[in-house]
Amino acid sequence: MARAEELNGNDVIGGERRYDRRYQLQLELRWKLIRRKKVLDSGAGRTIDLSSSGILFDAVQALPVGLNVELSVSWPVLLHNVAPMQLVVSGRIVRSSGSQVAIHVTQHEFRTVGIPAEHRPVLVTAARTPQVAMNRDFGDLGKLQ
Repeated sequence: MARAEELNGNDVIGGERRYDRRYQLQLELRWKLIRRKKVLDSGAGRTIDLSSSGILFDAVQALPVGLNVELSVSWPVLLHNVAPMQLVVSGRIVRSSGSQVAIHVTQHEFRTVGIPAEHRPVLVTAARTPQVAMNRDFGDLGKLQ
């Protein structure tokens, strides 16, 4: 109880309090602002940092807190060294300061983008071999830094 009495309105809790590790990756993205399953606005931007539970990105314009957003992030790793991938994320905007927008991730999945015809046989063969599934933290992002 004494500790609670020591705190006042001017005290600040310092240090990193986030549960998930944040990765400082600047990746190109496309965003869609969504309300009631309708796209209200869309644009391009760039990630500032990301984790499995949140993403901070530059939307190039201010976006309203509380709305849902879908991000399609250009992923820097090829699937089986052949197919470009995107990280598709759905979330809610929890903070906005100028053009910087923070979202809480509610769903994510990796998708392949387009596979050139000459690489399709390689991808089919690779898909038949057992692979280690990526974990909730988007795999080992530490190797990308």
